[in-house]
Amino acid sequence: MGRKVTAGFVAGVGVTVALLSGCSSNAGGDTTCKDFLKQDTSKQTDTITKFLKDKGKNPTGLEVTANRVSAAAFCKTLGKQDSKVRDIDHG
Repeated sequence: MGRKVTAGFVAGVGVTVALLSGCSSNAGGDTTCKDFLKQDTSKQTDTITKFLKDKGKNPTGLEVTANRVSAAAFCKTLGKQDSKVRDIDHG
């Protein structure tokens, strides 16, 4: 009986982890400035890459970096907490 309880517990933990990881999916262009500025550089890069790919682009590393820096600068100056990455004029 102890093994059944342990197996059930492990399965339950696995389902919980899968559900929680789905909640933290990358929102790309729908990411707000508030959330974007909380991200580390790696997550910001992922956000910008997804945003550009969703627009049909195949971005280079330089393009992603330029857009990430542009988004961060906007969010720190003119942007509001609820401004979205997709609404920023990336030039």
